[in-house]
Amino acid sequence: MRFLIGAVGLVLLVGCTTPGDLLKNSPTIQAETSKTPKAYALCVLPGWQEHQAGATMNETLTGYRLISSAESIGQTNELLEITQSPRGSEVRLYQRMPGMSIGRSKITSSVKNCL
Repeated sequence: MRFLIGAVGLVLLVGCTTPGDLLKNSPTIQAETSKTPKAYALCVLPGWQEHQAGATMNETLTGYRLISSAESIGQTNELLEITQSPRGSEVRLYQRMPGMSIGRSKITSSVKNCL
């Protein structure tokens, strides 16, 4: 019985993906916008919250960061880095499984439509 509980716990931990893990990969979308980081983040956030109610927005030293995650299993699915640039903002979207677009159209369309 202990073995079974340990195995289930290990499987749950293997599925965990942190924001730092996503940043190790290349961004799936990289673009620039003339909007300020705050204006762009506020434009994208409602679409993300429509897709994932627990989507969060945090201010960073250089701009804003949006995170969409499956909190029940501790897995970060999408991370949007918005940094100040001379012409407005630089935007980089990182995704856990970039090749799998099922159910992510609201995430990517929000990122693209707000540019």
